[in-house]
This record gives sequence, structure tokens and C-alpha cells, in this order.
Amino acid sequence: MLHHIELYVSDLAKSEAFWGWLLHRLGYSEYRRWEQGFSFRRDQTYLVFVQAEERFMDPPYHRCRVGLNHLAFHAGSKEHVDELTVELLRRGTPLLYPDRHPYAGGPGHYAVFFEDPDRIKVEVVAPPAFRDDEGS
Repeated sequence: MLHHIELYVSDLAKSEAFWGWLLHRLGYSEYRRWEQGFSFRRDQTYLVFVQAEERFMDPPYHRCRVGLNHLAFHAGSKEHVDELTVELLRRGTPLLYPDRHPYAGGPGHYAVFFEDPDRIKVEVVAPPAFRDDEGS
């Protein structure tokens, strides 16, 4: 089991506004908070967000460089993916691959793809029991 992931972010306040509601909706609870960061926990795994120092801001993050490509989370159901999609759009977060949504991951892979404020790709995917294998 994964213990934790630590992400350095360019704007802590923007990251907290983005990740806070999302992680709550995915079953995470706020774990710790300090001047330069915060974390959310679910069971034994936690996510840490830390304000990056100015000297490390350039070049900015890009998922196609060496390192992290994206974070993928379990949704509770297909309906959960749909609810999060509506909320993301309401908050002004554009979807990635909108022409293939919700099957951008392939037939039977019901998910929503989007980016956080630092353009880290995020995926929320329905469990296999709720996947529609007739998807396009």
C-alpha cells in the first residue's frame, strides 16, 4: 500500500482550494496543516502539498517530462464520476479529452480527466463493477 505522496505546488492557496473539496469528495480528511503546507489522509495513505520555493519554480511542471505523469483516484461509482464532473465544470475546471469523455481511458474505463492548478493530470475512475463495457 502506498504510504504518502508529496507534491510541491506553485501557489498553496490555489492548490488548497482545488484539492480540498475534491479530496473531501473522495473520502479524504484533512490530516495536518502548517505555514508552508497541508495534507489529507484516507486510511493509511496521505497526500502532502507544500509551497515550492521561488528558486524552483522554473521550469514549471509538465507531465511529459521525467517524473510523475498523473494521479488516479477511485470513485465510488459511475454516478460519483458524473457528480465530480459536474462540480469540476461548475468550478471552471476544463476536462481533458472532452470529445472522448467519459471513456477517454478506453472502452469500459469510465473516468474523468482534468488538471490541477499546476497542470498535474488527475483521473477519477469508476470501479469495475460500475463500468459500462458498452462505452465508446
